[in-house]
Amino acid sequence: MKYKRQREEMVKRQIEARGITDENVLTAMRKVPRHLFVSEALIDQAYGDFPLPIGEQQTISQPYIVAEMTQALQLSDQDRVLEIGTGSGYQAAIIAQIAFRVYTIERIHSLLVKARSLFDKLQYHNIVTRYSDGTTGWKEESPFDAIIITAGAPRIPETLVSHLAMGGRMVIPVGDQYSQELIKLYREKHGIHKTNLGGCRFVKLVGEHGWGEI
Repeated sequence: MKYKRQREEMVKRQIEARGITDENVLTAMRKVPRHLFVSEALIDQAYGDFPLPIGEQQTISQPYIVAEMTQALQLSDQDRVLEIGTGSGYQAAIIAQIAFRVYTIERIHSLLVKARSLFDKLQYHNIVTRYSDGTTGWKEESPFDAIIITAGAPRIPETLVSHLAMGGRMVIPVGDQYSQELIKLYREKHGIHKTNLGGCRFVKLVGEHGWGEI
């Protein structure tokens, strides 16, 4: 009950108050136990209005950013979604409450193992995981109705754009290593339409079509 109240407060003060209106997103944010996606030492901060470290120099995003990116994807219960950067697994868990299936790729094995274990524990059976360089995409399962990239890219990877179905949406932070702009792409018959959703800050998107291997 304690965490349920904290989730309600998080949604009310951090998410609804900033203009997130998609009921599916709000419901998902109220439902997914965010405190299970952080380390035990940080559980008391799990519902705070800020990102948190999850190890391996990675973070779990601020709740509002998770909600904003999810809303921007305009998801339906028939959508197949590709996520680049599983991280803690929280973003995938939110999307899985709305979409038909989530395909999520993580390049750091230890993070993927933890996330997969948590997905299984919570019975999120519509999440498919892969250990790989996410910037190269998942061609065998493409095209996708939506693609979300949860790390900052120096440019939009054309490989991932090619994975979008007609009418598909992509949300990706693009910029330098210190700050980015959140860009939404929409694939239509006349090409790709881009919208700037505003400033943000993410860890680097590392990979062949990102900042390079480290």
